[in-house]
Amino acid sequence: MARGSIVKKGSSYYIVYRLDGKQTWKSAGPNKKKAERMLTEIMAQIHTGGYQETKEITFKDFSNKWLADYSASRVKTSTHRFYKDIVDLHLTPHFGRLNMSSITTHMIEEFLAKEIRETSLSPTTIGYHLRVMKTILKRAIIWGYLTKNPAEYIQKPRIARKEMDFLTPEELRIFLANTEPEYYPLFLTAALTGLRRGELLALKWSDINWATNQIHVRRSLVLGRLDEPKSKTSIRALIVPPMLISELKKHHLSCPIGELDLVFPNKNGDIMNADNLYKRHFLMALRRAGLRKIRFHDLRHTYTALLISQGENLKFIQQQLGHSSIQVTLDRYGHLMPQVQEGAGERLQESVFGNSVRKVLEDSQKTESETQDLETYYPSVLG
Repeated sequence: MARGSIVKKGSSYYIVYRLDGKQTWKSAGPNKKKAERMLTEIMAQIHTGGYQETKEITFKDFSNKWLADYSASRVKTSTHRFYKDIVDLHLTPHFGRLNMSSITTHMIEEFLAKEIRETSLSPTTIGYHLRVMKTILKRAIIWGYLTKNPAEYIQKPRIARKEMDFLTPEELRIFLANTEPEYYPLFLTAALTGLRRGELLALKWSDINWATNQIHVRRSLVLGRLDEPKSKTSIRALIVPPMLISELKKHHLSCPIGELDLVFPNKNGDIMNADNLYKRHFLMALRRAGLRKIRFHDLRHTYTALLISQGENLKFIQQQLGHSSIQVTLDRYGHLMPQVQEGAGERLQESVFGNSVRKVLEDSQKTESETQDLETYYPSVLG
């Protein structure tokens, strides 16, 4: 029968046990109670035949191995860079020196709580950190470094839904009238296509079909580089107003020429800085227009609100926005234009019963009005 013990060396405790004639040491950290729990779990697994020997490796070494051997070849380049930033800037500084087998659920929850408490990161961003951590630990099981995933049942931070904002048609006209002439075509395109900022800045002249009034979305600007769009459904052909096509034709004559053939480049013909666009030109135009501060993404909401208000088909709106399903469109924008709901009951009534019901209601309202008049002039008689 296998037996084990706990040995303290310096400030750390170790689990020591012999299996199949081989002695194994496992680090349990500075907490003796944790070491006792680890020993109990290992002994129980050995006695029930469910024990699997794992390889020792630090989180830093394993996460680098995961990035090189798995992530680099399985995901888009931009996604791989995103994962690497999370590992290098957030996960490794906290877990890097720990052995993979010593990371516990409580440690991960402490890490998330610290990020929420001590950083200005949004719950969405912290949720990405947890997702990457779960993916790394899951791969560690497959590669034989862990027997279970300590992050498996941890829930991501609660994300409060941000209040959507959008410009009314009048506000949009005022905003566009106060933009700098060289940025007018860009902001007009954003408002009349619903393109994401990355899609807008990655647009090339070859993406515009002048004959059919269509703009083809084929790429996006991600972390300063041109890359594939957000998802497969983001690759789409947009139907745009003729006036926008006309404006883009005029813009083409004065647009800086560059190797990338971008529709909205910087003055040198290269990729425009997205942050500068927002801070120096978008926000300044809002100030000149006397409008409230909104996000650049709210132009996408403005576009959607305009389509909803004019009664466009939701399937068409979904396709224009590049959403993966119509449910996504409904969940995000179903409430955006409540005024569209006004008069819905009356329209339903008239479509079924026609003018006959309207006449009955008008007669009823007329009778009520006459009764109120009588009550006013002859209260003693009717009272």
